[in-house]
Amino acid sequence: MDGLSKRNGDIGLRFFIRQISGGTCHLLALSPSNIYTYIVIYDEKDVLPLSSSSAEQMPVKINVKTDIRSGGSKETFELTAFGRYYIKDSARFLQYDEVMEQGTVKTIIKMSDADGLILRSGAVKMRLPFKMNKKLRGSYETPYGVFEMGTVTKRMVHQYDGESGKGSIDILYDLKMQGSQAGTYHLAITFEEENNEHS
Repeated sequence: MDGLSKRNGDIGLRFFIRQISGGTCHLLALSPSNIYTYIVIYDEKDVLPLSSSSAEQMPVKINVKTDIRSGGSKETFELTAFGRYYIKDSARFLQYDEVMEQGTVKTIIKMSDADGLILRSGAVKMRLPFKMNKKLRGSYETPYGVFEMGTVTKRMVHQYDGESGKGSIDILYDLKMQGSQAGTYHLAITFEEENNEHS
């Protein structure tokens, strides 16, 4: 395969890029678990800093499972990480860092009653919005240019039990890249308050 194919196992995207010449690259396929290196800027209004004194932060252990169906094939990727869960106004935030070969990647998942948003920054960066039964536009910028993404959300559920310290995020959506169908993605995240013995 020409160009690049880089895998990093998370909830982002995998690009297969060929025929890179004269500043032009052709995106052939992607999945939400493999990423090279990207640079994108998201609006500060999309997220709240974890240093916000009004947002109580809970350290959590997080399991991320992503199923991708495209045509007759299915791929599954899983990740375990440690991060923070916090609530601010009507929005709930789940944040964790992942150390990759290219550097550290910060993922912030924002959930409200009507909307969802995944933001990634650092060595990998992305903005992916969600709203039930709505077509929304996201963006993904590579060293070779910006790729437009589109989501249509079929299911979006967030639950949190303050007594047990456990919660979940479940998002089912169709994803398009540059107008082409990339598959149906099922993102299932569970998290629970860290045990005291974890350091």
